[in-house]
Amino acid sequence: MPSVTVNGGRVVYEILGTTGTLVVLTPGGRFGMDIPGLRPLADALVERGHTVLLWDRPNCGASDVQFYGVSESHMRAETLAGLLTELGLGPCALAGGSGGARDSLLTAIQYPELVTRLVLWNIVGGTYGLFNLGAHYILPSLQVVGGAGIPGLLKLREWRERVEQNPGNEQRLLALDRDEFVKLSLRWLNAYVQKPGQTVPGVDDDLFDRIRVPTLIIRGGAQDLDHPRRTSLEISCLIEGAELIDPPWPEDAWERAMADRATGRIDRFNLFDTWVLAAPAIAEFLARP
Repeated sequence: MPSVTVNGGRVVYEILGTTGTLVVLTPGGRFGMDIPGLRPLADALVERGHTVLLWDRPNCGASDVQFYGVSESHMRAETLAGLLTELGLGPCALAGGSGGARDSLLTAIQYPELVTRLVLWNIVGGTYGLFNLGAHYILPSLQVVGGAGIPGLLKLREWRERVEQNPGNEQRLLALDRDEFVKLSLRWLNAYVQKPGQTVPGVDDDLFDRIRVPTLIIRGGAQDLDHPRRTSLEISCLIEGAELIDPPWPEDAWERAMADRATGRIDRFNLFDTWVLAAPAIAEFLARP
């Protein structure tokens, strides 16, 4: 895979298609661009005449691990802006789900000159969703470093996987300063603490007025605790002119996927398998004048 260096870290990417609107497509979590369910959506958009940029964000896939910024999503927004600049691409459309929605949203807020349209779905919010983010992505590393120092990070599956996909990440992890890592982890954790005036973790609501591009939001499922319907409704109100549509997948798609993962049935219903169903709505939105 091709790569470029942004802020001292290698970022791996892939470009599909050669025509139409350029769309940066970003998955959720700390998943890389090889996560099942993402490429079918990318291929569907290419089939509809668009070009798609897939990328492994820092701490995802085969890209280098990196640790800086107000939050992990702030870091990724800065990385995406650097990636587009290095490649001489943009302005372009940004589309992302779950954590990818947050990364895309922050990029549009911080680098509006790079964004022409915005598509968001599975937006994380609410007490349960934010507690879950901090507990899943920050606390395990913070706790293991507290007990075993920086080398303890290599005991955690997610960092071992980053080394497996990119052997250079082992030295990048071991070179971290313990005290600085703890300080950064606490800052990232604090971003996930629910606060008045922050519908999206670490982002003040009054910053949403910087988004002046057409925006499409696919609302959260009625009972989805990770991506509440309320959060997507609130964000549609914060972004002037945003269009909110019902999900094109089953109302309980996320809950079913989580249940299958809990019982080991990830072969039957992956977290992002239904995302391809959004291709017609996204393509229609991108085709508007």
